[in-house]
Amino acid sequence: MSLSELFLFSRRDLWRTAALIVLLAAGCVWVSLLFLEPIPPRKIVLASGAESGLYHVQAQRYREVLAREGVTLEERITEGAGENYRLLLDRKSGVDLAFMQGGIATFPEGDSLVMIASLYYEPLWIFVRRGEEIDALAALAGKRISTGMPGSGTHALATPLLAASGVTAATATLLAIPNDQAHSALKSREIDAALMVGGVRAPSIRAALADPALDLVSLAQADAYPQRYPFLTRRVLHAGAIEFVPLIPRRDIALISTEAMLAARDDVHPAIVNLLLEMIRDVHDDQGYFEAPNEFPNVEQVDLRVSPDAQRHHRFGPSTLYRFTPFWVATFLERFIIVVVPLLVVMLPLFKFLPGILRWRVRSRIYRWYGELALLEHDVEAREGDLPIERWLADLQRIQRGVEHVATPASFASEAYTLREHVELVRRAVLAKANANASNG
Repeated sequence: MSLSELFLFSRRDLWRTAALIVLLAAGCVWVSLLFLEPIPPRKIVLASGAESGLYHVQAQRYREVLAREGVTLEERITEGAGENYRLLLDRKSGVDLAFMQGGIATFPEGDSLVMIASLYYEPLWIFVRRGEEIDALAALAGKRISTGMPGSGTHALATPLLAASGVTAATATLLAIPNDQAHSALKSREIDAALMVGGVRAPSIRAALADPALDLVSLAQADAYPQRYPFLTRRVLHAGAIEFVPLIPRRDIALISTEAMLAARDDVHPAIVNLLLEMIRDVHDDQGYFEAPNEFPNVEQVDLRVSPDAQRHHRFGPSTLYRFTPFWVATFLERFIIVVVPLLVVMLPLFKFLPGILRWRVRSRIYRWYGELALLEHDVEAREGDLPIERWLADLQRIQRGVEHVATPASFASEAYTLREHVELVRRAVLAKANANASNG
């Protein structure tokens, strides 16, 4: 059907067809929007840790990398992983992401949070003055112990582990001292033991490891902790791992370790998860003292459930769009595809069959009169006795007027003309039957 023929259809046909197309298009867009995520945020807030800690250093690196992708990272300085956990649970806190560590979350309270990736091992470091014979947490009973600040990861992990060994505020002096001050407090004999949780590159831990006046406790029961606490693993810091001259540590040290994690609420945007994982892979690609090559970052569950988007990214990698185009361009194209592709799937076949639909509508009007005419013709042929000549002629007149008002393109002119000829044939048959009946009467 040519374009000129299309314009010969009645306005009513064209308007109804246009309305159908608009409704179908709106329906496709509506269904697509049901599966369309909101636009990714251009600003995210990360709860890090103390300014003297490793989390703060990493937050600064994150900010630089994300800025190149057009995403602003705002850092929230905190006491550490314990406070970060509470901020993530509070949806009114404004915090979107946080550094955390295994063993802090409680359940079912923590079910609303997800781990995007684990980043590196964070051992529990127990420092004492050289010469102290300590090989278990239980041996710290009766001593003055630094357990980190409330809200820190050290405090959140060390306090329950000490309690499990019978070391509580009733059996020892537990002091809230920041990690960066615990070293000097231990040397000045203000405390007898300093507990710290963190990566080996944390400045306070590096300083304590390098101090010849301090010893690092090797836990004789290190193998038992992972059996009781699934978020813990046994790690060994081998003699000389830090320095060969002087030898640091002087012997193999058995430690227990959790893992640092990047966590978020379970409604974190999938595009942000993909962006963060690509960033983490570049920022945390170095191997530490305890990490095997390519072990981190990973999505093996520590305690928080793992983000499904993070698992998908780990298995299949970033999509082609995100691999070869800038983040915001890929985001726009992804949304465009989600909306437009279903629309094309529906609309292209519709436009292909549109001429056929319009032809069917025109034919349906013509064939409607054909149907009525066929019934009338059959009645004329079969009727005997009193003949309803006036009614037949009135019906024929009505059919003829109806046919004359059917707007048809040129391609349907022959069918309309044939119908008019048929009307005349039936009219002649009616008149012939009327004359015959009059002659017989």
